[in-house]
Amino acid sequence: MCEANAYLIKESGEEELVFENVDRVLPGEEGIMMEDIFGKRKLLRARIKEMALVDHKIILEAL
Repeated sequence: MCEANAYLIKESGEEELVFENVDRVLPGEEGIMMEDIFGKRKLLRARIKEMALVDHKIILEAL
């Protein structure tokens, strides 16, 4: 599989898994809309900090 998992950086610096099997990432004014391989969507008030595609990771920071 080529899907990534999305992680939100906590205040402690730890990565918290917030969404699995991400297929689409749609940035917008209110944050990041993600959609998984099953069509489920999640909107997070965050911005992309880093994308590590070889590791299948999307790292987000809260707005």
